[in-house]
Amino acid sequence: MKTAAGSGEVTVDRRSKLGLCVLCGLPAAGKSTFARALALRLRQERDWAVGVLSYDDMLPPALPDGAGTQPRPSQWKMFRQELLKHLECFLVAVIGGGQMSAPPNSTEAVWEDFITCLKKQDLIFSAALEAQPCHLLAKTVVSRPLFLVLDDNFYYQNSLGFCQLFLDCPLETCLLRNGQRPQPLPNETIHLMERKIEKPNPEKNSWEHNSLMIQSTACPVEASLEVTDLLLTALENPIKCVEDNTEQKETDRIICSTNILHKADETLRRTISQTMKEAKDEQIPLNNLKRLAEELNRLKADFLEDLRQGNRKYLCFQQTTDLSDVISSFCDERDTVVQKYFSKQH
Repeated sequence: MKTAAGSGEVTVDRRSKLGLCVLCGLPAAGKSTFARALALRLRQERDWAVGVLSYDDMLPPALPDGAGTQPRPSQWKMFRQELLKHLECFLVAVIGGGQMSAPPNSTEAVWEDFITCLKKQDLIFSAALEAQPCHLLAKTVVSRPLFLVLDDNFYYQNSLGFCQLFLDCPLETCLLRNGQRPQPLPNETIHLMERKIEKPNPEKNSWEHNSLMIQSTACPVEASLEVTDLLLTALENPIKCVEDNTEQKETDRIICSTNILHKADETLRRTISQTMKEAKDEQIPLNNLKRLAEELNRLKADFLEDLRQGNRKYLCFQQTTDLSDVISSFCDERDTVVQKYFSKQH
């Protein structure tokens, strides 16, 4: 059973209410600090059970092979998809009142980090039933309202209806804070995300009507009554549950893939052409231009093969529903490729 698009929470029969809140913003905007302060206030003032799930704490800083290499955008998406499955596993346990076990094909390290995160916040505890390790919900989770705060960089728009808190922080401040971190992100990455990030727009996206924008440098969470009002509104407007239909989803994916394959090819060709024009304007050497063109064309071929065969090398979302999803994923990979050649210029 999965939550359907709508507001941000589920009501469980004879159980306390469950709310989901997405915390958005650039890296170093103050999301983690804000989330911890919000959780503390809700526990103390409302006596709610609160779980803060930070993707930065649970995603691997480097590839599993130990090489220390930063994952590609497509690999980040695969890790994110796995964490979302773990989150869904927890939600199913909360809704159904059952135990929690690792889903099939889960990465052991990612699952253990997820479980550790829940344990530290007293949301679950471990048990061994019928010689199989599993995890049971803590009493507070089933007896009190539960709010999960998802601390993540949601600069990819999605189709889920969340209660959102958007921390608006000047780019310069984010860059300064990032530089003070033990493992800072490349400044180019933050600049790229700043260009891509989309602030909540309830007029354009109806599922974003439960959204609040906060100036991270001027509005401490302890003094913000608006935040509590937003969360209460979400709890009072539960979403419905819908049944999963894997076969129908696969049928829809095949139909959509067939319909957009030609359009994707044309659009990716135009995207590569525009990228090469920009590279020429940057006076990239001719031999590097040739290598860049070859690499981008190979990338395009891989994407089209993904789309044609339904593979998951690059297109990591569950179901391709829109051409913009394909183009967005391609542009993420393209930006990674282009950065190598642009950095050689500086």
